[in-house]
Amino acid sequence: MKTFLLAAIVALTATAASAQSATEKTGVNTLLGVAPSTEDFVKKAATSDLFEIATSKLAAERADPTTKEFAEQMVRDHERTSSELKQLVENQAINVVIPTDMTDSQKEALGELQGLQGQEFNDRYHADQVKAHADAVDLFQRYGEKGEQTAIKTWAANIMPALRHHLDMAKGLNK
Repeated sequence: MKTFLLAAIVALTATAASAQSATEKTGVNTLLGVAPSTEDFVKKAATSDLFEIATSKLAAERADPTTKEFAEQMVRDHERTSSELKQLVENQAINVVIPTDMTDSQKEALGELQGLQGQEFNDRYHADQVKAHADAVDLFQRYGEKGEQTAIKTWAANIMPALRHHLDMAKGLNK
């Protein structure tokens, strides 16, 4: 069964060049350690920042004091990385439209978070932050190691220590 699954994954990744987005979206690239295309990286990094900022602004208003402090740092850091990414895309004349809105699943998660209060809010925000940062670490690591656009690849690699620190901080919120 594992051999069949691996063969199916390899066949899927070896199809058309446009399959990159499908394999990135489904997690196949993560499973295989394949770098996302520059377009996929930029879009996922941008929407990740949008989600981090939106959920963290909400947490800064209604979470416990420790979580509020974390949330305020997330807003500052992710607004900075959003700005840096936009500048890189412009400076490198990369033909990618940077999303200005979250994905549908991110909007849904934000909506669910908006409906919570107290400890339920804190617990959900903490869990969302751990998942978002684990996903970001994976994305940035794969692009930072094997990405196709040198300036963005270097930037992604340079952001990795901060993302790992964010992930460790998010995990620490649950203690």
